[in-house]
Parts: sequence; C-alpha cells; structure tokens
Amino acid sequence: MPDPSAKPIEPAPLEDRTPGELLREARIRHGLSQEKLAIRAGTTQSAIARIEHDKISPSIKTMTALFQAMEEDFVFGVRPRDWGVDLTLNHSNLGFTATGRLERQLGFADFVREFGGEKSSSKET
Repeated sequence: MPDPSAKPIEPAPLEDRTPGELLREARIRHGLSQEKLAIRAGTTQSAIARIEHDKISPSIKTMTALFQAMEEDFVFGVRPRDWGVDLTLNHSNLGFTATGRLERQLGFADFVREFGGEKSSSKET
C-alpha cells in the first residue's frame, strides 16, 4: 500500500527531458498504447518506440504531428535570454557623449571608493 504522506515524484524540468520522454509521458497521460498512438498519427508502433527510447531524434514537425494526434500542442520556440542587465539603462547611457559617459563612470567609481569599495584598516602604520 502506498504511503499517503509520500510526495509524488516531480518530473525533470522540461529542458532536461528528451523528446522521447515527453512523448511517452503524454501518451501515458492519455492512456494510449504505442500502437494506438501510431494508428492515430499514421505511423508505426516501432517508430513510436524508437522515439520514446531515444533511438532517433524526431523533427519538430514529427513531434508536432504526434502531439496533435493526442489533441495537444507541441510548443517549441525561442525567447530572449535575461542576462540580468538593465538594457534601458544601457540605452539611456548611449544618449551621453563619450566624454559624458566617462565622467559618469569616474563619478561612480569615486562613490564606490568612498562608500563601499575599499575597506580601511583600523590599524595605522
């Protein structure tokens, strides 16, 4: 008898799973055998098995068709990476002349040295 207090095992993050793992999870979620999915998708059971066992690397088009056969959308895309940089600040700094940018940075360096940069030693030499 399963332990009712046990937490369910969470799947690996999406980016850590293979196309085969994603396909197998969806197929099982829909209660389909490999054969039934193959019939729906117009392919063979052995093709489904090869994908699920990561023997082949399916195209995005193939994955889309397989998920559509299960009435799901396979979404694959790109998005800009968040580098943690404030691009608006970069763009506003470009409004200054080269000399103006240099003066701003020197002023910032002075501020850091005065208020948070180098720690002075309590010992006098």
